[in-house]
Amino acid sequence: MIKLQIQSDTKDDVIDIIRAAISAEIKRLEIGLSKTNKQIEKYETKYHVTSEVFQKEFSAENLKKGDREYIEWAGELKIREKIREDLRKLKEIEYVAH
Repeated sequence: MIKLQIQSDTKDDVIDIIRAAISAEIKRLEIGLSKTNKQIEKYETKYHVTSEVFQKEFSAENLKKGDREYIEWAGELKIREKIREDLRKLKEIEYVAH
């Protein structure tokens, strides 16, 4: 769990501003995750294999467009992993105001 402690010298709604900013970032990441998943699905459909099989058994020589497709597919998988991790961290935040 991540606790975000906020202290402010003023009585304004600082916590609401921070929540809104984090919420906007979560939405942005979810949109990015959706786009990344669509790209990954295109490769899985094209080659009739899961990304797990691709990572374990494929090399650039197995793909029609060689290195370019291999790098793109592997890159999308890395991006998806990073987005998922960032989303997990942001969604775990617990707000504590003083």
